[in-house]
Amino acid sequence: MDRSRVVRRRLGFGGTLLGTLFACASLTPSLLPRTWLYQGVMGAVTGILGYAVGASLGALGRSMISYRLPERGRRIAWQVMLGGCAALAVVALWYSLDWQRDLRALMGVDTRITWFPPVILALTCGLFAAALLAARLVRLGGRRLNAWLDRYVPAYVGHAFGVFVIGLLVAVVANDVLFNGFVARMSDISSVANEGTHPGVRKPVSAFVSGGPGSLVSWESLGREGRRFTGTAATPARLAAFSGEPAAEPIRVYIGLDSTSSPRAQAALAVRELERTGAFGRPVLAVLGTTGTGWVDPHIADALEYMYNGRSAMVALQYSYLPSWVSFLVDREKAAASGRALFEAVRERWARLPAGERPRLLLSGESLGSYALEGAFRNLSDLVSRADGAVFVGPPNANHIWYHLTSARERGSPVWRPVYRSGRTARFAQLPADLGRPPRAPWPRPRVVYLQNASDPVVWWSPRLIYRRPAWLEGARGPGVNPQMNWFPLVTFWQVLVDMTAALDVPPGHGHRYGANIVDGWAAVAAPPGWDTRDTGRLRALISGP
Repeated sequence: MDRSRVVRRRLGFGGTLLGTLFACASLTPSLLPRTWLYQGVMGAVTGILGYAVGASLGALGRSMISYRLPERGRRIAWQVMLGGCAALAVVALWYSLDWQRDLRALMGVDTRITWFPPVILALTCGLFAAALLAARLVRLGGRRLNAWLDRYVPAYVGHAFGVFVIGLLVAVVANDVLFNGFVARMSDISSVANEGTHPGVRKPVSAFVSGGPGSLVSWESLGREGRRFTGTAATPARLAAFSGEPAAEPIRVYIGLDSTSSPRAQAALAVRELERTGAFGRPVLAVLGTTGTGWVDPHIADALEYMYNGRSAMVALQYSYLPSWVSFLVDREKAAASGRALFEAVRERWARLPAGERPRLLLSGESLGSYALEGAFRNLSDLVSRADGAVFVGPPNANHIWYHLTSARERGSPVWRPVYRSGRTARFAQLPADLGRPPRAPWPRPRVVYLQNASDPVVWWSPRLIYRRPAWLEGARGPGVNPQMNWFPLVTFWQVLVDMTAALDVPPGHGHRYGANIVDGWAAVAAPPGWDTRDTGRLRALISGP
């Protein structure tokens, strides 16, 4: 066989069939709306995945079955298959706009969108062709290497060695050149961004926050997100306007990645900064987990400060410059190590106080921040035995405590709103009313709240989506999940992964946006004495405001 035919030969039957089916399946709705450009890229990636699976299955079938269709039968089979694929593509492209509009309507966003089916098709086909050409060039290189080796060693030895070399080369290019190069580039970009400061954020004048007067860490060392966290603490005047009473200066401690050398050293420095500000004398002390860039959801911090009229303290540290979705891939262990070091250091100092003089020790984190703090505990019992409550927001599927509670939920409770042991310790909510379920069930303290939207891809993305239909697509769908969404092997995995990039581009209550619902989480876990539902409503209105 002419080796150049490896590149120029026509498409395979099985690859073409599955590639088309996968690309059409990618047009179906997923958790969140997407643009026509995203759809074109998604169609190409899922199409090439389908082609690879179909071509592999076809090669396996030919090796096991000696019978071959006559030429006329093959021609008819191709005609039927291509006609069916073309019809399916037209139907899927035709309905794709309605699917996207329905999904946007479900989330209360503008349904007037630009959607170019011919351009989507052209983009998908173009990117698919480029990916297929690259794969065939690699295969051609492998065949040429095998042919050269056959001149010196037995064929089976040469072929085995050739496969090993090509596989190693592909792995090195994919890992060291593409993946590690991408991560390195993202790290360079993120480290530069980390040196900047968000518009409107100014160096604080309060001695009760890191980077302010007398701080053990400099304003410059906090990083971009650390400066926003400490530079936007509520002022006593704003707090008093809400409470109607004199307010205290809130305490916010933050240790940036540039402050010292290791998570343990960062944690030790954080404790000294807490001591400097008098944090251990406040009624409540919250250990906060951060996302990859060091971000803390301002709703988490603001809600607690307003609730306690400034008589609160909170501490967080940065472990990465990278965006959360990149950190989730490469820095998860660093996140867990940082969360564990911070909590253990704070709790060790907290435990040295007389029992009656200790502040309530609370935990909170969003997304990878919740993963970081869960890593400090073996299980739920360990968490509530060593902390006074937790509010975890948008937990990733990799959170081990969350995963256990969800897997061990009571029969009949959906995975998107699980009930674990009658909700006696941990409860899951998307809407404030969810925290009262099961109704009239006892809920002693300490309490743990998981806020999770049914349409949040951060919560539901998992490698298991490649081969297993998820429980959140079984039975009744959660609020905001399109009833037309289905599961397809490999395709849904890729769809939900792409959804993660747009998880913040939807209204609160959908995707990875939690907004004022965080107020209800704190009210359930750590409301101060005298706090009632009217206060929660007023604070929700304040947090939701511009």
